[in-house]
Amino acid sequence: MAGREGAGPGGNRHVLVVGGAGYVGSVLVRELLAKGWRVRVLDRLIYGNERSIEGLIGEAGFSFVGGDFGDAAALDRALAGGITDVALLASLVGDPISKKYPDITRRVNVTASEALFERLRASGIGRFVFTSTCSNYGRSATDDPLAEDAPLDPRSIYAETKVAFEQFLLGSLARTDFAVTVLRIATAYGISHRMRFDLTVSEFVRSLALGRKLTVYDKDTWRPYCHVKDISRAVISVLEAPRDRVAGEVFNVGDDRENFTKQMIVDLVARHIPTQVEYMSGDKDPRNYRVSFAKIRSRLGFEASRLVSGYVPELVDAVRNGLYATDGPTPSYYGNHDVQGL
Repeated sequence: MAGREGAGPGGNRHVLVVGGAGYVGSVLVRELLAKGWRVRVLDRLIYGNERSIEGLIGEAGFSFVGGDFGDAAALDRALAGGITDVALLASLVGDPISKKYPDITRRVNVTASEALFERLRASGIGRFVFTSTCSNYGRSATDDPLAEDAPLDPRSIYAETKVAFEQFLLGSLARTDFAVTVLRIATAYGISHRMRFDLTVSEFVRSLALGRKLTVYDKDTWRPYCHVKDISRAVISVLEAPRDRVAGEVFNVGDDRENFTKQMIVDLVARHIPTQVEYMSGDKDPRNYRVSFAKIRSRLGFEASRLVSGYVPELVDAVRNGLYATDGPTPSYYGNHDVQGL
């Protein structure tokens, strides 16, 4: 049975965003709704992040199913009513939480993800988009930007699970009738309805804007970055692109201009406010990679619309005006620290 796809952006298409209440997902669902898509979110809300989408209840075209995507009954409820496309964002995201919960990470990021994909074979969808990570590149032996065919070198349980599911997907293409696309996402930043301050750019900016001393390990390690709105645009670009441009493809998601070392991020902040930074060596960060985004630029015309250099002063101003300016440790709801009910 051939997968269903409606004509034109949005059109009669109905996308299920698995993990749509998360840091990226809560932005993506709003961007989809603004473009005329019908959107359903399936999310277990393991971070107590229901506030990220509660304002959407009752909005035209939006629906929510609370539940675990690894639960067959919850998944059946989420797929009912003519879902045409699925974007899988849900996972235990990041090195700290995957190290804290290794068994749960493997169960969610691999076992449940594979079961979801197998269930979709009988659903008649047209597109499946999986958000993976540029962390899969691990520690590169070169400072040259890495294209999608570069060797993968996962250095954490998180990256290992993302690589494992990527390999499962790419090995399943011959027996899959809907279009499958893998997006390796650069490290996210930007304001979200489910805000996080445990990611490099926002963590550095907030700490320094609060006048705190920042400790930075391995300052010369490279990483690419991408704003949550641009990540959302990339997912939508894949959903809207002609099938033959995206089916069976892997894309790095980001922009060549947005490869930075940690030192470079601090330097961007220092343009706007005084900074107190202690640099520490000791090989604490096992990842070091620059990434090429030439493929997504040439194939889909995708480039970043927002840059770290513009985001830094925005967040500095927000913090200095009292937003996100809590005393003491960063509240747990601003990061992926603990999970509920798994």
